[in-house]
Amino acid sequence: MNNGAYLSNLDHARQELVVRTGLWARLRAAGIYPVVSAQTIAYRKSLQFGQRYVIESRLLGLDDRAVYVEQRFVVGGEVYARAYVQGRFLYDAGGTVPMEALVEVTGVDPVEHPVPAWLHDWAAQVRLPGTRQPAPSEWG
Repeated sequence: MNNGAYLSNLDHARQELVVRTGLWARLRAAGIYPVVSAQTIAYRKSLQFGQRYVIESRLLGLDDRAVYVEQRFVVGGEVYARAYVQGRFLYDAGGTVPMEALVEVTGVDPVEHPVPAWLHDWAAQVRLPGTRQPAPSEWG
C-alpha cells in the first residue's frame, strides 16, 4: 500500500466512524461537514497486497479551533502505522463552525476531552496562515 492509499483509508474510516455513531446525520441536519486541516502519519511496517488489517480510531480531544483524532493501522494486535489528524468543521453555506456550535450539535464536551499539550504544540507548528492572510511561496 502506498502513502496515498493509507490516507484514503483513514478518510474512509473517519467517515464510517461519524456515520456509525450517528454524528453524520446530526452534522448534515445542521448543514455542517468535516475537513482535515492537518495530519501526520508515521509508518512502522509495510502492509502487503491482500493483507488484512484493522483501522482503530479514537478521539484525542477538542480545543477552541479543532478536533483531534488518532488512527492506527493494526495487524494481529501490532501497530503498522499511526496518524494524528486535526479536523475543522465548515458550514455548507460557508464559514467555519465555532466550537460552541459544534459542541451543541455533537454533544461532545471539550472539558472532558482536553487536547494533550504535545498535540497543541504540533498543531501550532504545522498551522498555515488563515485564508485572509498572505501565504507567499518563499524558501528561506
